[in-house]
Amino acid sequence: MTKLKATQTMKPATAAKKLGVLLSATPAEFQEGVVSRDELNALQANPPAWLADLRRNGPHPRQVVAVKLGISNSGLARGGITGPLTTAEIDAIKAENPEWLKRERAVQAEVRKEAQRLKQR
Repeated sequence: MTKLKATQTMKPATAAKKLGVLLSATPAEFQEGVVSRDELNALQANPPAWLADLRRNGPHPRQVVAVKLGISNSGLARGGITGPLTTAEIDAIKAENPEWLKRERAVQAEVRKEAQRLKQR
């Protein structure tokens, strides 16, 4: 007698986080259902047009905004960024290169340098 393997499922919010997109920007059918592990893998391997567009143009969740700006989530908050941003808005911030962004990038560089130093011990 063989055991049937249970299908792993996750909430749409979890799947959106794993895909690096904002849940509220996804299609309604994605938001209302559950996502299986196989469906998530298929979305990652062969993203549909809506997912590719969200990844390219946004709006992006805070953690993605932070990565694109090269700073931490805390740095975003200190810089006054509290919500999701589109790629165009991120590019505008990069082009402006405000003082808070320079400061936060310097802080992030120090954090990485210290992490590297500790790793080599």
